[in-house]
Amino acid sequence: MDQKQSNTQFIKQKAKELGFFYCGISKAGFLEEEADHLEAWLKRSYNGKMSYMENHFDKRLDPTLLVDDAKSVVSLLLNYYPEERLPEGNNDLKISKYAYGTDYHFVIKDKLKQLLRVVQEKIGEVNGRVFVDSAPVMDKVWAKKSGLGWIGKNTNLIHPKSGSFFFIAELILDLELEIDGPIKDYCGTCTKCIDECPTDAIVEPYVVDGSKCISYLTIELKDELLPREFNGKMDNWFFGCDICQDVCPWNRFSKPTSEPSFAPSSALKNMSGNDWQDLTEEVFRELFKNSAVKRTKYTGLKRNINFLTNKEK
Repeated sequence: MDQKQSNTQFIKQKAKELGFFYCGISKAGFLEEEADHLEAWLKRSYNGKMSYMENHFDKRLDPTLLVDDAKSVVSLLLNYYPEERLPEGNNDLKISKYAYGTDYHFVIKDKLKQLLRVVQEKIGEVNGRVFVDSAPVMDKVWAKKSGLGWIGKNTNLIHPKSGSFFFIAELILDLELEIDGPIKDYCGTCTKCIDECPTDAIVEPYVVDGSKCISYLTIELKDELLPREFNGKMDNWFFGCDICQDVCPWNRFSKPTSEPSFAPSSALKNMSGNDWQDLTEEVFRELFKNSAVKRTKYTGLKRNINFLTNKEK
């Protein structure tokens, strides 16, 4: 076995030990095909008011602008599928499964830093950076290139053995590694995600109008009020949305995560429809102390709850 193979095996083994359930590697370079797609998507204003999507266009497409002399993109998947769902009765407001527990940015960044550290200890002088959904990196594209799944019609990455309830992270290194190739698209003729989206955000297969997506409306959109056109179409989701994943046949293969940080607290599990309507800032701070939900702030979450319960101020 040569040094490149040895280093590759070492990284994949360490990633597994840290809890990542899949690891794939692709060659760092300019994403030529994606440049046209991204430009067209932005021209159609499908990013809504997410103006940051227009920033760092070149960096989004070229990892060598993020890490000097980058040679490899190590893509990693971390499962967050919960052992039990929070209540989803007729009157229960719903929160996306990825936000049940501790903010994934903290959990994954810690694991990635450990991985980079052991790589540097074992291999020597390796320059690299860790990325968790907080920098201009097209994580789904890199994961697809490294064989960790295909990008489905709902634009989520789908793994043929594990569905799509996972986080994607990257380690960009100036180290040459063994490259994994992409796999084929297995969506076939299925259109369940398109058919079931209540806001018609999936405007055509593989294209999402972000400005219509419930996740965008409840998290990214910072307006004081939600657009009236979505009244009665939010299906009780007040932070994020899982519909296009819940209906995807490939998610029958999802298995509960072994990461304890992603489990919901007992306080969150006990929240009911009335509790959400009566939510105070103090309870919000306690419930979501280390949670991704903090991103909406109390005022944003109350806006969403009031919209869903027809109690807008």
